[in-house]
Amino acid sequence: MADLLFDGPDWNFDTLRRTTDAIEKIAREDLGLDTYPNQIEIISTEQMLDAYSATGMPLMYRHWSFGKQFIHHERLYSKGAQGLAYEIVINSDPCICYCLEENTMPMQALVIAHAAFGHNHFFKSNHLFRQWTDARGILDYLDYARGFLSQCEERYGPGRVERTLDAAHALMNASVFRHRRPAQPSLRAEAERAEKRIEEDERAAHYLWSRIEAEHRSPGHENASTERRHALGLPEENLIYFLERHSPVLEPWQRQVLRIVRNLAQYFYPQRQTQVMNEGCACFVHFHILSKLHEQGRIGDGAMLEILHSHSSVLFQPGYDHPGYSGINPYALGFAMMRDIRRICESPEQEDRDWFPAIAGCGDWRGVLKDAWANFRDESFIQQFLSPKVMRDLRLFALRDAESEDTMRVTAIHDAGGYHALRDTLAHSYDLSHRAPDIEIVDADLAGDRVLRLRHVLRNEVPLDARDREATLDCLRELWGYEVEIDEMVG
Repeated sequence: MADLLFDGPDWNFDTLRRTTDAIEKIAREDLGLDTYPNQIEIISTEQMLDAYSATGMPLMYRHWSFGKQFIHHERLYSKGAQGLAYEIVINSDPCICYCLEENTMPMQALVIAHAAFGHNHFFKSNHLFRQWTDARGILDYLDYARGFLSQCEERYGPGRVERTLDAAHALMNASVFRHRRPAQPSLRAEAERAEKRIEEDERAAHYLWSRIEAEHRSPGHENASTERRHALGLPEENLIYFLERHSPVLEPWQRQVLRIVRNLAQYFYPQRQTQVMNEGCACFVHFHILSKLHEQGRIGDGAMLEILHSHSSVLFQPGYDHPGYSGINPYALGFAMMRDIRRICESPEQEDRDWFPAIAGCGDWRGVLKDAWANFRDESFIQQFLSPKVMRDLRLFALRDAESEDTMRVTAIHDAGGYHALRDTLAHSYDLSHRAPDIEIVDADLAGDRVLRLRHVLRNEVPLDARDREATLDCLRELWGYEVEIDEMVG
């Protein structure tokens, strides 16, 4: 019993520190994980609900929608209709991990292994997070954003700031760079030079208007429409970015508000592309580390049973006909695929050798997993590593539900052709370029009618929801100041 890290459900900070050190030793020496420094904080139920409401971010600026979310989650929790997350982890340097104070010690061990080492390693190593996010600067930037918006409320009034934020929040999902990354400083540098940036934006706006007016007055100007669009950088997929730079009516402080919202939208974008991989990595890491500690006699049988019970609950995948079914559980799919990669590397069948000749029997499952965690996102990971065994274990099949057909059809089952079709279908469903609406700004005649024109390319002949479309167009009109039109076309 002397070798046990803890005995019983109660915890204290010495026990947490000792357990974290033991977890970190296996994470680094056995799995070879590379993580940011960890900052583990214990928070109350109310603080966890507050973190829920503000998208899990510390130092978040104030907005009425966060309070609405807090009341929603608090009521569900108080009625017993919803539980709380055991942890929230922040992609920052240092990596902040919030653990619920009501957790038992076995649960604290699970969430520390899961978040402080599994998620943390994924944040630091995955190419999307390395390319698109600034973990070192995000906390300073949030502190700046909160202070800047508070100053705006005092100077221009809460109502004006709220209307600008409302419109910007409605456009967040259509305000990320998906295919290119413009040259820009780090978030920390962005906060440091914010005031200078506002002045630069004002000068740029005056230059743009003088240039447009001069071109509009010049007689016989051919190809004016083409040159105008080129000068404005059209077509543009990032709606807030275009409004921030070219809106005729926004004041400098409003452009900075839009820049804040746009930077936060870009920060969250990699998480939307890697949910299966991120959660699968964290589940695989916590399961491996805690199993090792149990084998070493550092975690007792009773504590391990509690850990396995929670682990199994998180991985539960309801059947398609189950009342609680809401799609494929990303935890279940990611963990199953990563366990299967280890099996393929260590004990492959002939089927595995046919499907994965590069890794079958190689023995280096740690290297294969770390390479996958670093270089793939959900759709490419599924396309590369989903095996027939996992498809059979999860009983996956593909359906076709076309508007032109009266019935749904099963299009892929567990046979030679079906495995490939099923893998392609599942991978395609995780491709954000096909799941999110394809909307871009295509024209804006600032010296003419000033109508902002957008184009929506239909995916699988699915139109935009009429109510959401009109509400979003109203938000665009609020920020543009003039009429906004959108055309739909089949891709």
